[in-house]
Amino acid sequence: MADSDPSNPHDPDHDHDHGHDHEADYTGHPPDHDADHHPDPAEDILEVMPADKEESTEEESEGGKAMGFFDHLEELRWTLVKCAITFAVFAVIIGIFMRQFNEVLLWPLHHAQEQMYPKTFSSELGTISIMEGFTVVIQMVLLGGLAMSAPFMFFFFGQLVSPALNKNELKMVLPTVGIGLVLFVLGAAFSFFLLVPSTIRVSVELNEILGFTQRWTPGAYYSLVTWLTVGVGAAFEFPLLIVLMVYMGMVTVETLRGWWRHALVGAFIIAAIVTPTPDPVTQTMLATPLYGLYWLAIFAATHVTKRQAED
Repeated sequence: MADSDPSNPHDPDHDHDHGHDHEADYTGHPPDHDADHHPDPAEDILEVMPADKEESTEEESEGGKAMGFFDHLEELRWTLVKCAITFAVFAVIIGIFMRQFNEVLLWPLHHAQEQMYPKTFSSELGTISIMEGFTVVIQMVLLGGLAMSAPFMFFFFGQLVSPALNKNELKMVLPTVGIGLVLFVLGAAFSFFLLVPSTIRVSVELNEILGFTQRWTPGAYYSLVTWLTVGVGAAFEFPLLIVLMVYMGMVTVETLRGWWRHALVGAFIIAAIVTPTPDPVTQTMLATPLYGLYWLAIFAATHVTKRQAED
């Protein structure tokens, strides 16, 4: 009997072999060479899953369920509640100790009177309307409570946004907020202890030269104290803005050094806007530290630039 040709499709032995192959397929036992091309489905799922999805799944399993939109609203609500409670506490404290708080605010007026000795002027404040006393009390309680509770409010809002910041952003935000608060306090103290008494002395001398009688009201005096204190405190924040501009690449340190003449003129312009009197003495008293802060900002920006180059 002749040997069968495996390449012949009409050969019965060839059909017999194919029959065995089909039977193997039907029984669910494929040949070994097919197993190499069909990996485990679990491995396919792990390969398709992104790495960040795996990390987020691990984070959610470790830290709990991720916060949703209404969860963030709830956190914001409690932050506002804490800010309101803090403000109310300090407002009530100022209301209870209003006489002592008023004596503190009158210190620049009494200090200016002592500095002008032997000249003297009346430091008594008089109301010219029935409701002016109530207006002063409300202004004192609201602004005083806001000023004293502001650091705590910054802290509460910092707690709210800190989970959304990475380590590098926290390293930038925390010192920025701290330095900004320190600069504002320095500016407010500089104004309260130096600029306000100087402004009062200049006003008294002008009244004497022109022969005017002083009739200062509590509303006018406290408006002067508030404007100068808050305005100078805000003006002392500009070095921080300069450093942030250098950090973001909006301006270079070399450019700032070339702008020193413009900075000197700008310092006097800011002093002219903030100070209520047009006398050059008060304006120079404010423009001098502002110009010094400009060079301090350049020094800090140089340090920031070196840190960026090292990183």
